[in-house]
Amino acid sequence: MTDLMKIDRLLRRPQFLAAAKGVSQARGAVVIQQLDRADGSDAIRAGFTATRKVGGSVVRNRAKRRLREAARQLLPLYGAPGCDYVLIARMGTADRDWDRLLDDVKSALTRLSKMRTDPSLAKGGTFGAPHNDQSRPATQAADQDR
Repeated sequence: MTDLMKIDRLLRRPQFLAAAKGVSQARGAVVIQQLDRADGSDAIRAGFTATRKVGGSVVRNRAKRRLREAARQLLPLYGAPGCDYVLIARMGTADRDWDRLLDDVKSALTRLSKMRTDPSLAKGGTFGAPHNDQSRPATQAADQDR
């Protein structure tokens, strides 16, 4: 399979934090966060991360290597130009069957592209809205708790 476009890497913490403010999709062994940069560039940028909950350093590095390869194969096909993606490893990423991992990444990317074109598909009908009690006014939260 040939690369259709070059994928740049996210390397700095502020880039990862910015992508976290976008929309995300969790599928099987991966969570993908997407941020439309709106900077006029068609480059796709990707970052990869795994927390210590995933395992020790050997397991985390293996999970990130597998996510990098999946992104190399699928982002040129299913990624949106001008977007940043962060692929986050979950517990089973390092051990998941390769075809299932590719399916997880592909379905998350296709869902994110649909959400980009139709914001009503996002959870709660809003694009990137917070999903906790802090998003409601204090009086409304207090009334519901009674």
